[in-house]
This record gives sequence, structure tokens and C-alpha cells, in this order.
Amino acid sequence: MSRIRATFHDPDGDRYGIPTYWWRGAPAGYATRRQLRAAGLCPGGQDIAAQILWRGVGGTRTAYLYRVDLARPKRTATPAQRRAIAAALLARRTCPTCGQVRPYYIPRSLGECTDCSRLVLKEVPQ
Repeated sequence: MSRIRATFHDPDGDRYGIPTYWWRGAPAGYATRRQLRAAGLCPGGQDIAAQILWRGVGGTRTAYLYRVDLARPKRTATPAQRRAIAAALLARRTCPTCGQVRPYYIPRSLGECTDCSRLVLKEVPQ
């Protein structure tokens, strides 16, 4: 075992407080949040079960692991929530000046679509 692997190998949690493994050294049955999400799961309120440590840019990096057997299915949005999200996104694309629905989000810095903001800029005497 290399020195780096030996440094980060603490399966009992004596040195780091929780079971710690090196990069790609965790046993089966543990997963990161991203791995759980890819499998359609979420941690479900469980505490961090273990961690992975490795040397990276800027120092030691950490990835927390959760037990897969305690993970719960991800929640999905209800049809009413999906309708509300769709209405909010449509409102972001609707110009308040001309009332047209644009294929892009209206820039908050302009407060109106780019066509309306160009008209205002042309009308301003310099």
C-alpha cells in the first residue's frame, strides 16, 4: 500500500472520526450524493456514513459517502408544481413592454426584450 493510501486508510474511524478510505478504495454499499442521484435515490436524512480523502488541487479533498441500503427514492414534482414552474418560465420569456413571448429569457438588466430596448436607445437624442 502506498503512503498516500495508508494516510487515508482509516476504516474504523479512529483517526478521522468516521470511516475513511482513499480514492476508489471504498467498499460496496456506499455512494456519494451524485451517485445516489444517478440511481434515482437521495440520502433520505441519514448521517454521513464514511468519507473518501485524496490529494487534489489546493490540498486534501473530501467526498462524503452515504449507505445505499438506507437511501430513499427521489421525490418527483407534482403536476401542479410542474404547471407552476412552466408558468414562471413563460413569464420570464414574456416582454412586459410589447407582450411578446421571446425564445430567450428577458434580461433583468434591461427589463424588456432586446428589440424594445433597441427602440428606446434609438429614440434617445445624443
